[in-house]
Amino acid sequence: MKFVTGESKKPTTYQEIAEGGLNNRQVSLRGAVHALRDMGGVTFLTLRLARGAVQCVCPPDALPQGLREECCVELSGTVREEPRAPGGFEIAVESVAVLSRPAAPMPVALGKRRLGLHLDTELPLRPVVLRHPRERAVFKIQEGLVRAFRDYLTGEGFTEIHTPKIVHAGAEGGSNIFKLDYFGKKACLAQSPQLCKQTMAGVFHRVFEVGPVFRAEKHATPRHLNEYTGLDFEMGYIDSFYDIIEMEAGYLRHAMALLAREYRLELDLLGVELPAADQIPCLRFDAAKRLAAEKYGCQIRDPYDLEPEEEARIGQYIKEELGSDFVFVTHYPSKKRPFYAMDDPDDPKHTLSFDLLFRGLEVTTGGQRIHSWAAQAAKMEARGMDPAEFESYLMIHKHGMPPHGGLGIGLERLTMQLCGLDNIRYASLFPRDRTRMEP
Repeated sequence: MKFVTGESKKPTTYQEIAEGGLNNRQVSLRGAVHALRDMGGVTFLTLRLARGAVQCVCPPDALPQGLREECCVELSGTVREEPRAPGGFEIAVESVAVLSRPAAPMPVALGKRRLGLHLDTELPLRPVVLRHPRERAVFKIQEGLVRAFRDYLTGEGFTEIHTPKIVHAGAEGGSNIFKLDYFGKKACLAQSPQLCKQTMAGVFHRVFEVGPVFRAEKHATPRHLNEYTGLDFEMGYIDSFYDIIEMEAGYLRHAMALLAREYRLELDLLGVELPAADQIPCLRFDAAKRLAAEKYGCQIRDPYDLEPEEEARIGQYIKEELGSDFVFVTHYPSKKRPFYAMDDPDDPKHTLSFDLLFRGLEVTTGGQRIHSWAAQAAKMEARGMDPAEFESYLMIHKHGMPPHGGLGIGLERLTMQLCGLDNIRYASLFPRDRTRMEP
């Protein structure tokens, strides 16, 4: 009989070697052959690890017969300093054992510094293209954004929750709902965790979730997906919606500091310049539209919402005038905000809500919610909604809710803007849009 204790051997990492603590020591590494260069008498093998790639110098007798790119191998050798090598070190190889061999050559040359593939060519090849160092670096940075979200909010007293993605009604209104047959009953995929996270704000006071969001919008733009990842939180017992804004600003400061400290390898590989998040300006919706229109000589066409071109101009204005990559645009018109958004008591045509623009693109929507049962039911009725269809949601209002609010961050949009990508599909592992369900 065998017993297990939960103790496992941790593989040697790129970071451990790069830090210099293993110089002149023997190591054993497992990874894929990223590139091979025969220099006559010696072969340079680039070994792709879980993170980073290591230059390895192999004598002829160390190489197994038929070794080629994408062979998975176990390699043993000695770490030595080499200023000319990437990272300033290399492995003097003593032995290479093949763990598996590819059955077919790669459809793209992963050894190139940049792939340079058109998006329509890349996406069908996503399962193998993601192995490329630059491609996967995007998602390592994305990991850092999610990790920072969890770490920061947990430290601020939030509880992580997991809400259902099969629901009976949309939370955001509109027609962008994926409808389902749920055992003969009408159902849909969740547009957001909004109603559930509000409910849980009455339970734990502060909650957050990282999960998928579904929008059945028939768009084909560089900024939209039909399934994306939402970073959501909700806070109870707030004094104003600026409490929500301050919490997001704190998260952004924490995230940028974490990335600078622990993700330098990926940041440098992609040439990412981290934005400052110490002071983020706030600007009212109407003022933002007016100032950007005046400076750049543009007409305001939609008084109730921001068009993508306006977001870009406002972002440009804030960057030029205040030097910030971020701006909170507050007090959006009630006409364009969801039924749960609280109207401004001093100006009911506007709401106590906001968007965060990052380098000219909306990445966050949030605000204060209605907590009064009478006020929420009245707003639903004014919009032609039947409160009876939302009985379980209105239960929380009927039986007492604190002043509360929250937000949702689009993870892929945040990643796209941070990494300087020109299409959100590059920021999604396996993007889902109108035309794509695979891979």
